[in-house]
Amino acid sequence: MEYKPRKSWGAWYGLIVGGIVFGVCLWGINFSLGEEDRVLKLMLLFPAYLFMLVYIGFLISAFTLKYEANERGLTIKAGFRRFTIAYEQINELINVKGRFNIFSIIGANWPGLKMGLFTVRGIGPIRLYASQTAQGFLFIKSELGFIGITPADEVYADLLKRLEEKTGKEAQVFSIDSIPADEQGENVREDNFYKLLLRINLVMLLAYSLYLALVFPGSGAPNFIVLLLVLALALFFFNIGNAERLYQFSSTGGYVLLSLGILVTGIFFILTLGELSL
Repeated sequence: MEYKPRKSWGAWYGLIVGGIVFGVCLWGINFSLGEEDRVLKLMLLFPAYLFMLVYIGFLISAFTLKYEANERGLTIKAGFRRFTIAYEQINELINVKGRFNIFSIIGANWPGLKMGLFTVRGIGPIRLYASQTAQGFLFIKSELGFIGITPADEVYADLLKRLEEKTGKEAQVFSIDSIPADEQGENVREDNFYKLLLRINLVMLLAYSLYLALVFPGSGAPNFIVLLLVLALALFFFNIGNAERLYQFSSTGGYVLLSLGILVTGIFFILTLGELSL
């Protein structure tokens, strides 16, 4: 029997944001660099297409994520990724309750979707194939590793009961309240200063994009100016992912990385203002 994950807009978020970002970046590189810049153009296009292929892989996984309890075991389906945890390989079933501090090591960490290798403070490294984790998730300790899934609320109990019957193991409950505050760590989602820096980054990027869209066409400025927007976009998404990871080890480090993003985008803005005003 197949079970869907909790409902979320995570896959659509990835499609819309990814479509805009990769669309702007690929267009910007091709528009701003001509034949005389062929080497630089290839150096930028190669990683852009490589990241886009990886991103598409996660996107397909997000739209096709399902869990299946069959005769062989629990099968997790996510795009081209499909594997089965045999019932005899499952060592423990744990109901994780509460909003845990989760951050990405490698994988897709979008609002409403967590897919890849993550660290859950108070639990440790875990592979998540999950949508909404704010209410918790089903933690499966197995010989294939530690895996977390989020079956839809209406089928959660049914899947858990089936797993208990097939494995002969009773699910335990592990609550966020049982973890000492120092082990939970600082959560970026509860840090107002971090969220402020993130919003400033986003506002500056949107303002810069809007300014270029309104002023650049017909301004006579060199096409190379558009490349600054591509670099600003790439820097923004590089920073928000790495700042969250760095924050878990040093909140100041997270602040600094986001502040650098604001500074660099500001410099790009000033350079563009100067170029367009000449």
